[in-house]
Amino acid sequence: MFCFSFQIPIPSVPVFQPSTPIPERLEAVQRYIRELQYNHTGTQFFEIKKSRPLTGLMDLAKEMTKEALPIKCLEAVILGIYLTNNMTTLDRFPISFKTHFSGNYFRHIVLGVNFGGRYGALGISRREELMYKAPVFRTLSELIFDFEEAYRRCWHTLKKVKLGHCVSHDPHSVEQIEWKRSILDLDKLTREDFRKELERHARDMRLKIGKGTGPPSPTKDRKKDVSSPQRGQASPHRRNSRGDRRPSGEKKPADSKAMPDLNGYQIRV
Repeated sequence: MFCFSFQIPIPSVPVFQPSTPIPERLEAVQRYIRELQYNHTGTQFFEIKKSRPLTGLMDLAKEMTKEALPIKCLEAVILGIYLTNNMTTLDRFPISFKTHFSGNYFRHIVLGVNFGGRYGALGISRREELMYKAPVFRTLSELIFDFEEAYRRCWHTLKKVKLGHCVSHDPHSVEQIEWKRSILDLDKLTREDFRKELERHARDMRLKIGKGTGPPSPTKDRKKDVSSPQRGQASPHRRNSRGDRRPSGEKKPADSKAMPDLNGYQIRV
């Protein structure tokens, strides 16, 4: 009797030399995400809560690299952030899509990137054209329109696009990712208005990066030194930051406690 043992190859986390160009690094990160493969099992291997601070999500991403299990699109976004944290000249922001097909609605998410004024995306999907986009698009609207055309080829109609703000490169930041800075409802916008809202969001991100937005984000170590405001005492910083936000296309829902439907982030075509 013979015993055969099969070893399933585990994808290697990409390691870069300082001289490796950013576009080549992005290709390697996308290749690694693709090698993990899309999770078709119907079981969510990693529980991702969007409300968790960035440091907690980065710990989860590190666990993903150890387990090397198949992932879905939301997990790919978290993993993409983790693997590009040391690319400080690269801006990262989440892009969510809601589409309609055959009487049903579907949701998908990718990690938008901007390097040298060129936009692209990292992610995973059942469809090759709905994941990686090399950073070659001159504007954010060109990138989104390319996704829209890819959906059209899959017989999906794009209904909503949600754009987040740039994600911090500090893996120990206790800030939360801003997933829905702009919510664009295509049923309520003309084509030209849609393009303008996309470019306004891109401009807002550039302004935020240019201004530096105040002191560095709090980390685990600094958090202990920050005292919470007394009960009944409003936080002026929080109040001002909310007032400064300007919704694009549609106001952000007020209920921040609503948890995402993880099973909704899939494209069945």
